[in-house]
Amino acid sequence: MTTESAGSSTHERAEPHAGSLAGRLNWLRAGVLGANDGIVSVAAIVVGVASANAPTAAVVAAGSAALVGGAISMALGEYVSVSSQRDSQNALIEKERAELHDDPAGELDELTGLYRAQGLSEQTARQVAVELTKKDALKAHLAMELNLDENDVVSPWAAAGASALSFIVGGILPLLAILLPPESIRVPLTFAVVIVALAATGVTGAVLGASPVVRATLRVVIGGALALIATFVIGSLLGTSGIG
Repeated sequence: MTTESAGSSTHERAEPHAGSLAGRLNWLRAGVLGANDGIVSVAAIVVGVASANAPTAAVVAAGSAALVGGAISMALGEYVSVSSQRDSQNALIEKERAELHDDPAGELDELTGLYRAQGLSEQTARQVAVELTKKDALKAHLAMELNLDENDVVSPWAAAGASALSFIVGGILPLLAILLPPESIRVPLTFAVVIVALAATGVTGAVLGASPVVRATLRVVIGGALALIATFVIGSLLGTSGIG
């Protein structure tokens, strides 16, 4: 009994850490994706403009606009998306709180049934449900019914800030790569920097997502390379025709 209690206590203490770790990994994966978007978006624009034989001032203006506009767009999109998710989570929490207030006996029976469905005997399921209800009824029902913790409701502001920051960090790389070297090598050097950066984000995303590294990396690198080639060709054609 003592060993069982100790095991339960250990599991109870470890569970929040496991949840927190999953949350941190999700944030890291989102950051990697944001950085990847920044790399590709800004690189495609500056390469397209530079290949049209545009002056450096035009490249700076286009790259800066892409960096700021992309970061704001990412932040707004993430804010709206996560706000909707947060509203749904809060609505579910309030619904569960109201049900516990209006019909505590029925909710206890429901929780018992959920533990029975997990394979516990009727007596054990009832005991677990009663003890967890006494400790924190709302937390018990949210965890069992919805896999939700009211203390882990997502923050749209944090999500927006993280998306904008990761986009800027990724986008700065191709912007610097196109501006710092001499004009004669700035486009090929930007290609090289972008490919290396995309390979790094691909590997990182694959590791965090526990997916095949080679396949995930190639997917990111090939997609980014195609975007750069497309904008380079368009810019070159416009530059040659005199439109640029």
